[in-house]
Amino acid sequence: MDLIIQTFRGLLGLAVFVAIAVAFSANRRAIDWRLVGVGLVLQFVFAALVLHVGPVRWAIEGVGRFFVELLAFTRAGTGFLFGSLIDESKHGVIFAIGILPSIIFFSALTSMLYYLGILQRIVWVFAWVMTRTMKLSGAESLSASANIFLGQTEAPLLIKPYLNAMTRSEILAVMVGGMATVAGAVLIAFIAFLGGDDPQQKVLFATHLITKCVISAPAALVIAKILLPQTEPINTAMEVSRDKIGANLLDAICLGTTDGIKLAVNVGGMLIVFTAFVAMANYGLDRWIGELFGLNAWVASVTGGVFDKFSLEFILGVIFAPIAWLMGIDYGHLLQSGALLGTRTVLNEFVAFIQLSELKNSGAYTDPRTLVIMTYALAGFANIVSIGIQIGGIGAIAPGQRTNLATLGLKALLGGSLACFMAAAIAGILI
Repeated sequence: MDLIIQTFRGLLGLAVFVAIAVAFSANRRAIDWRLVGVGLVLQFVFAALVLHVGPVRWAIEGVGRFFVELLAFTRAGTGFLFGSLIDESKHGVIFAIGILPSIIFFSALTSMLYYLGILQRIVWVFAWVMTRTMKLSGAESLSASANIFLGQTEAPLLIKPYLNAMTRSEILAVMVGGMATVAGAVLIAFIAFLGGDDPQQKVLFATHLITKCVISAPAALVIAKILLPQTEPINTAMEVSRDKIGANLLDAICLGTTDGIKLAVNVGGMLIVFTAFVAMANYGLDRWIGELFGLNAWVASVTGGVFDKFSLEFILGVIFAPIAWLMGIDYGHLLQSGALLGTRTVLNEFVAFIQLSELKNSGAYTDPRTLVIMTYALAGFANIVSIGIQIGGIGAIAPGQRTNLATLGLKALLGGSLACFMAAAIAGILI
């Protein structure tokens, strides 16, 4: 009976998420429902293959183990630089030393694979499947597939020659694809968050995070094509840009390292600022409103102690709890999960994942299934800050699209969020 209820709730969630996209569609009559149906089937097929078909799961777990090994390789570099400070048994996990260096190393590795052309070949395979089944343009399929491995401003480099000539619908697909997934360099940090020092847990979450990125590619295209249906002729050519990063292999690694340093510093800076803003907001909500109007005791009472005071997390939890329920989260974790979804949307995914790992480590998340569903839901760049990142990053390589990037920003944020929710609902059905 529980399985039937979980399946029904997940299917209801998918229907609601599609309905929300339809409600905000720019042209409901032009929606290609065949594309929507095929995209949904692809998500189920990709997820089912990984979660329930032995050989495929073993292959993805092998990739996950490779990601875990990358963390170990990174420790060799950080150990050389920071010495005993990387010893977690003595100092605990120091974020700037234990997590951020993995972003730098993976960025350099990705740049190397890009220069060698290996990454482009893998991306082309995923794009070919979606182009043939969903009848999309080659450029938007390539970009969506590249987001499995690259970030929201790096993936468009694969289709740089096409960007300025893309339609508004195609540009939105590029933007939603970027917000619905996370870059490999960020993904490896999330593995470290959730896996801790347990190798098996690291492989488990690596497998789920990789699976999430794979199924988010068709999910993003489905939602984008509902929000802004394609009405103009499309170019089905699927040629990957031949532009290389760097003059040679060594230069590519150096450039990737520099980009990784910028990303790591950016992540560290954002965490400092956003964590401080959350603390400041909670101080005001607690001292000026909670205590003054007696809301702190009320919040602790109605939430059964899940929240002990009136706070930003409580407000976000209430707002996003219905979304968490539609994804398949059990009743005991709705407010906590809603708070995480709100944090990812209003602040960023790093803050949300840190909070998720804290809930996991404290035992507050008692249901492993709920933890996995939230892993799928939070693994995306769908937040307000990403609108500016996309306008600046994609606009720099396609100046002719800056107006479209600016006007489509909020639609992209909605689309990226819905794609993440769909992936989480599918995971909830299949787990």
